[in-house]
Amino acid sequence: MIRSMTAYASAESSGPLGTLACEVRTVNHRYLEQSPRLPDELRAFEPLLREIVSRRLSRGKVDVTVRLRGEDRSDALEVNHTLLARLAELHLDMAARFPGLQAQSTELLRFPGVLKQPEVDRDALQKAFSDALEEALDALTATREREGAKLAALIAERLDGIEKIVAEVRTMMPDIRTGLRTRLETRLADIKQPADPGRLEQELVLQITRADVDEELDRLDAHIAEARRVLGLDEPVGRRLDFLMQEFNREANTLGSKAVDTRSTNAAVELKVLIEQMREQVQNIE
Repeated sequence: MIRSMTAYASAESSGPLGTLACEVRTVNHRYLEQSPRLPDELRAFEPLLREIVSRRLSRGKVDVTVRLRGEDRSDALEVNHTLLARLAELHLDMAARFPGLQAQSTELLRFPGVLKQPEVDRDALQKAFSDALEEALDALTATREREGAKLAALIAERLDGIEKIVAEVRTMMPDIRTGLRTRLETRLADIKQPADPGRLEQELVLQITRADVDEELDRLDAHIAEARRVLGLDEPVGRRLDFLMQEFNREANTLGSKAVDTRSTNAAVELKVLIEQMREQVQNIE
């Protein structure tokens, strides 16, 4: 299944600290690059997030944002009366020594450890975190696959076009060879002096050899077959397709350099256009 590297998805899950909202956005990238953004309460789960994303995605720049909408837990606050009493004693002692010293009750409550909240069920919090992330990644993958199917169709269409051009060039090659012989004979006739028939044949063979593109056409056919096979694989194929685009370009360039006829020159240009269109689509494939 071909997957695009560009997609967006979100999901929510309820946990002991409230509702976790997870957003995942991916764009093109040569490798897998993760950029997680987590609230302080969930910072410890970053290694888990990276592990899950690495398991689900292989390429792309991945931005993961998790937000926490906390519930009102004020009724669960507890006061450490022992610590508060000790702080009150210290205040009285200091006030006796420094008559002008004053302390507000709110300041005492802000002292670390005076107000406590019940321990959070870490396992439940981690499950809520994982559930939100996995659900978002499920939706992201579905979107990437839908976009990937469109990309695969576009690439398959260009492959059909390349195959058609290759077949046309094969068909025109006998005529091109005949044209080479005719042009060579015409040039020799213009010289108006006898030409060695053996020399004529040698020159003709040399020019035909230089213009021979059968090997390039065979390789283009092989690349077309390989690209179609790769499009049907159930794994990330972006890098493989990218390499194939380089091979397509190499053969098209050679075909253009050997062109001795406007028809073969135009065919090489059309090939490069189709290959470039494919390359642009391949850059977005995982």
